[in-house]
Amino acid sequence: MILTYGSQQDYDGMSGKTTDTEWTGDAFAKMAEFMNAFNKSLADSGELVETRACAAPVHTRRVGPGNVVTNGPYAETQEVLAGYWIVECDSFDRATEIALRLGECPAPEGITATAYADVRPIMDGADDIGL
Repeated sequence: MILTYGSQQDYDGMSGKTTDTEWTGDAFAKMAEFMNAFNKSLADSGELVETRACAAPVHTRRVGPGNVVTNGPYAETQEVLAGYWIVECDSFDRATEIALRLGECPAPEGITATAYADVRPIMDGADDIGL
């Protein structure tokens, strides 16, 4: 699984609200074009199992101890899961190569300077914990 991250401010900027994330309509269009081509290349190679983008953090609910439900976004964190790809490929190294391609995604400089993705194997069961 390849995981990417963002913030409420990123979502606000991409939706056209004034923020200091420097998103313009053109920058958002270039990012969308890149992501469509990236997803198509994974689908064409047979490596894409599923990909989804997550809605803005403001649309989140956090459920916690004592059945407490809190609406997002959350002051205690800026970083939120923005989206994911599940890929089926030959190795962990290949999944890492795929994730590295996300660094080619066009975005404002302030975004790309701190952007990263996590690559994590998905377990099929408790026996896969392998600590």
